Amino acid sequence: MRKYKQLLLANKAWSFELKDESPDFFSRQVAGQKPDFLWIGCSDSRVSPEQMTMTPPGGMFIHRNIANLVNDDDMNLMSVLQYAVDVLEVKHVILCGHHGCGGIKAALSGGAPAGPVDDWLGNARAVYHAHTSEIESVADDDARVNRFVEVNVRDQLVRLARTSIVQNRWASGGQLVLHGWVYDLRDGLLKPLLDLDPSKPLDEVKAPERVLV
Repeated sequence: MRKYKQLLLANKAWSFELKDESPDFFSRQVAGQKPDFLWIGCSDSRVSPEQMTMTPPGGMFIHRNIANLVNDDDMNLMSVLQYAVDVLEVKHVILCGHHGCGGIKAALSGGAPAGPVDDWLGNARAVYHAHTSEIESVADDDARVNRFVEVNVRDQLVRLARTSIVQNRWASGGQLVLHGWVYDLRDGLLKPLLDLDPSKPLDEVKAPERVLV
């Protein structure tokens, strides 16, 4: 059987199982969404936020891109962020990198294919230049990539915190906490790096402790 048909069969089985367990499951979905979380993560096919957190449909608003980057001119991400914060009023934004990220490897080695991918990774290369000594102090090649992953989460989370969307929420007294995590492919665990809220001066946010060891 062709693989894409297996997806359709799996979907039918999933739908049947949910309706069997809770007959009104899908009618409740149609009524609307009120998630507490916005997840900003990498597009890597091995990193599935709903699956790894066992979050049911309706529990998490999601945006994914290569290397989980925050670009101010990315209208897709900015639209997702605005809708999540201003309309859905999420209480938590999780920005998550992951072990052995291919985008981070490409930014480190210069191995990205020419074109949109290489252009997109300009933000990640800026992170490398800002933390060169921190990254290059790690001798092992894989560990160096993973340290880059961690400081990239730090820098992207700070960029997120500086957006007018987040700043306006904080200025209004609305509850919103930003979390920087990494996902370890080797054991399937999410590992927290840092949290940001209005009480944290952004200029004082240091590089996080290593957790991908």
